[in-house]
Amino acid sequence: MSLLFWLFTWWSSPASSLLLLIVVGRELGLRVGLEVAQTAMCSRWVTTVEENNQALSQDGDVVIGGLFNLHYLPSVTDQDFTKLLCLTVLFFCRLDLKSLRYAYAMLFAVEEINRNTTLLPGVRLSYRIFDSCARHPWATQAALSLVGGDSLTCGQPVPLVIGGASSVTGKMLSRILAPLSVPLISYTSSCPCLSNRRKFPNFFRTIPSDVYQARAIARLAIHLHWTWVGAVVANNDYGHLAIQRETEGAEVCLEFTETLSRETIVRDARRAAITIQASTARVILIFSWYTDVRQLFLELVKRNVTDRQFLASEAWSTSDDILQNIALSKVASGVVGVAIRSSTITGFENYLRSLHPSHRPGDELLKEFWEKEFGCSHLSSAANRSPQTSRPPPCSGTESLWGVQNRFTDTSHLRVTYNVYLAVYAAAHALHSLLSCPNTDQRPAGNSSTCSSPHSINPAELLQHLNKVSFTTPQGEKFYFQGGDIPAKYDLVNWQTTPEGSLKLVLIGRVDGFELHLNQSAVQWSTGSNQVPVSVCSESCPPGTRMASRKGEPVCCFDCVPCGEGEISNKTGSHHCERCPSEFWSNDERTACVPRQVDFLSFNETLGITLTAAAVSGVVATSAVFVVFLHYRHTPMVRANNSELSFLLLLSLKLCFLCSLVFIGRPSLWSCRFQQAAFGISFVLCVSCLQVKTIVVLAAFRSARPGAGALMKWFGPGQQRGSVCLFTSVQIIICVIWLYVSPPVPRRDLGFKGSKVTLECAMASVVGFSLVLGYIGLLSCICLLLAFLARKLPDNFNEAKLITFSMLIFCAVWVAFVPAYISSPGKYAVAVEIFAILASSYGLLLCIFAPKCFIILLRPEKNTKKQMMGR
Repeated sequence: MSLLFWLFTWWSSPASSLLLLIVVGRELGLRVGLEVAQTAMCSRWVTTVEENNQALSQDGDVVIGGLFNLHYLPSVTDQDFTKLLCLTVLFFCRLDLKSLRYAYAMLFAVEEINRNTTLLPGVRLSYRIFDSCARHPWATQAALSLVGGDSLTCGQPVPLVIGGASSVTGKMLSRILAPLSVPLISYTSSCPCLSNRRKFPNFFRTIPSDVYQARAIARLAIHLHWTWVGAVVANNDYGHLAIQRETEGAEVCLEFTETLSRETIVRDARRAAITIQASTARVILIFSWYTDVRQLFLELVKRNVTDRQFLASEAWSTSDDILQNIALSKVASGVVGVAIRSSTITGFENYLRSLHPSHRPGDELLKEFWEKEFGCSHLSSAANRSPQTSRPPPCSGTESLWGVQNRFTDTSHLRVTYNVYLAVYAAAHALHSLLSCPNTDQRPAGNSSTCSSPHSINPAELLQHLNKVSFTTPQGEKFYFQGGDIPAKYDLVNWQTTPEGSLKLVLIGRVDGFELHLNQSAVQWSTGSNQVPVSVCSESCPPGTRMASRKGEPVCCFDCVPCGEGEISNKTGSHHCERCPSEFWSNDERTACVPRQVDFLSFNETLGITLTAAAVSGVVATSAVFVVFLHYRHTPMVRANNSELSFLLLLSLKLCFLCSLVFIGRPSLWSCRFQQAAFGISFVLCVSCLQVKTIVVLAAFRSARPGAGALMKWFGPGQQRGSVCLFTSVQIIICVIWLYVSPPVPRRDLGFKGSKVTLECAMASVVGFSLVLGYIGLLSCICLLLAFLARKLPDNFNEAKLITFSMLIFCAVWVAFVPAYISSPGKYAVAVEIFAILASSYGLLLCIFAPKCFIILLRPEKNTKKQMMGR
């Protein structure tokens, strides 16, 4: 009954009224309210704290406050109301040795600063530390006591508080202290929400935000090529943030996500263990508290699941409760995790081991620790013990911590301890900046600025200086705040099996901002080998292939598709195939680009040899006819067929056969220009000869009519030669203008798909080439028309039929040439043009000269004047 009465009295006391005043009276002059309420609450609060001896304090010029969970309840399942009153009923609480070490780190830092002659010179820094007992109401009450005036002496309020052992406590304390502009520096509150300066303008922390922790784990998984992982996370913002960051950028895929709730941890751990056992992912991310992880590992031990590689968050990556549990060593071996960065504090271990109650007679926390550690009692604590409690033997005073190994004296990895140490130094440097006065002799006239006094520090001014604090720690580390956060720095740790079968914590790397430094050779994996475990949904695609996502599956699950022609991938796991440059082509394996083979119509290939043989044969045949006509030039057959034009026609045909050879071979600047000009001029010369011959035949028979005798004088030998030259000159002019303005040039044809580059003569001006062909076509049509009109003249003297047949063949070849040339790729277009030249040349040669040679050589009896004159 007395306990319940005390609780009712406290909640109806001015202390509870003070809490209401701070929460509701934000606009009503909170500092005044604190001072009014302080006197009324002090006596009751002093009595409570002095009776329970839960404070560490030291007087000085500037006092900073500290809140630590120095005690905890051994079981949260027992909901006995009396166990919640940690500060009142101490015998239900246990001393937390780690938190006790944090508190003494603050004391050590304060004493170290007081010995420093450059930091806060002439100012003695002091402290007041209270136990929040891991209970939010007690943390609130302690913070109110600190900012409202010291509970032990009812002295001045503290301008800064170091505390907030959890993110929830940090948010609560920041909201309470924000209206007073009292800075709060937390050493373990890592919630990303606390980075919001609009909601928490007075909050600072010496531990990185969980955003960076999740990002560091994701980078570690990507660095080790773990793209297929399972996730077991706490069912709160802490765990859900990990999932969001782990899958950011879709570089890591989650096969499953299991959540753990503290209220249903046994059922959740069993479900998660079954999922892990059935999963194909070899790597499991666990982003939860160490108590939840311990329960999960117990379930995995029952199922003998020992072949998984676990990724640990900082909440359990350094947990002694799991590390020292031999039963979990098979499952927990090889754990790789992110931990709060560690550092050494010079002289801190000697400081802890030299602690002794005789040197600190007013330190009741040290006495309590001493009694628990050595099983003895001091007179002061024995006097307060109830009569029913058995009394241990009194302490002899010879006990020492030099041989003691426990969580309090372990300074091998100072993590949160170092955060507390940094928080004290950040506060000291902000105070140093605030209390450093400018040189009064050099102060400008009229400057009304005044220096702050150590005994009347304005928390709002201290908050401004804390925002700008930047210094180098005694360990040589650069420290500064980014808003309320610090730059992200973590340790990478590995749980390795010792020869005795236990697990030990080994530092294997660091995370500094966005840089990951991992000593991979020092890692002991869960498999027991030095090979990094493989955890992928699909094996990486080899060079020469690319990844193709499977429909309806995560992006980490894919098929390997070979690259297409002209594309390569020269590394493992390529997402895309790269197209080779225009001058290159992919090899057969699609792993490298090789120079394309140069392709053109050469004299060495079968097609080139065949066309060359046909051209040479045409030249030989034409030359043979020329020799026959030359030898029989005085015979009636040769003389009756205009021998001069016949010889000129044979010469032009020989040029037509020879010009086809210019198209064969590697294209060059001059060959491209010469081949088209030679082709156009030689064919115009040939057709001109045929046209003049046809005109002469028509004129000869027309002149036989009465009154038309003067017609032949216009078509004498001179006029015939002049007509041929005139017709040819037009083509020559066209070619000269074409070659001068926009001549054909050598070009690499890269558009033709394949591993070859075709060298060809590109028509820079289609108009020029069209005019050349068009002029040839015009003369051919006129010649065909004239020959057709002369087809019924007397047979023995009529050469028009032969010219008609030859021109029909000529026109048919070149009409078919146009579509064939346009549709033929690369060097085959050149072959089509050569074929057209040879076919039309052979047509003219055979149709016009073959019948005459037949008579001259095989029927000489018909090669007489009588035969030529007869009908």
